[in-house]
Amino acid sequence: MLPVNDFIKQLSIESKISCHHYKQVHGGDINEAYCLIGDNKKYFLKVNDDVRYPGMLAKEAEGLTALRKHSYFIIPQVIHNSVIGNKQYLVLEWIEEGVPAIDFWEEFGRLLATMHQQPQKYFGWSSDNYIGSLDQINLQHKSWSSFYTECRIIPLVKQGYNQGIFNKKDVYLAEQLCKKLDDLFPKEPASLLHGDLWNGNFMVSSIGKSTLFDPAVYNGHREMDIGMTKLFGGFSSRFYDAYNEYHSLEMQWQQRLQLTQLYPLLVHALLFNGNYISRCREIWKQFSQ
Repeated sequence: MLPVNDFIKQLSIESKISCHHYKQVHGGDINEAYCLIGDNKKYFLKVNDDVRYPGMLAKEAEGLTALRKHSYFIIPQVIHNSVIGNKQYLVLEWIEEGVPAIDFWEEFGRLLATMHQQPQKYFGWSSDNYIGSLDQINLQHKSWSSFYTECRIIPLVKQGYNQGIFNKKDVYLAEQLCKKLDDLFPKEPASLLHGDLWNGNFMVSSIGKSTLFDPAVYNGHREMDIGMTKLFGGFSSRFYDAYNEYHSLEMQWQQRLQLTQLYPLLVHALLFNGNYISRCREIWKQFSQ
């Protein structure tokens, strides 16, 4: 494996990016991250193992490009993405952090509503990608209930069963819940989703606007993004008020939050175990009756 200095020198040659020096920065739990400093310009670099997580950063680049194309959020531009040796890397536009504008949360809600208002042809995506360090299955489906069952809930429950964190009763109750999904969710066309929209995956840009990153994109039910925003503390109430003003959520959306949160909770149960396991059990016990 190349030392960091040599890796970045080779990266600079391949990508034709000027880099005089660099410094390591925070880049999440599974990636190495650096600020590359060149001729009056900075870049954000993410690096990961291409053997352990094949194509992860290429998939992230694809997701960021889709969000840039189909939303008005500030999304970092993809500068270069490739592999050197067994290391994959992604170079992004550097976005300086700032303080929120007065209407930050209202605009955030409006922009997400606008993105969700664009109907997509199917539930799923053009290829599988990742959520965190887990594979995310994105086979295309015509209905949300079949997609959520076959590409989200059941694969992860069975994976948890194989790992010994769920039992046969858990699998049975999860399957019973899935049989009811078609009646539990309102019928809506698919929307482009960020897919992992929690407090750690956005920041305030230097002009006070919302910037999104680290997506796990797919076309899904828009309430999935809403549920994710509520999972770890929630966003400002002004965000939800603005969203509802521009693209009103169907009745009882708050009662469906646990359903939308089941998928990310399953992801966390597989990755971290702990009380995420019991939280998953509470949900399928509640909705399988």
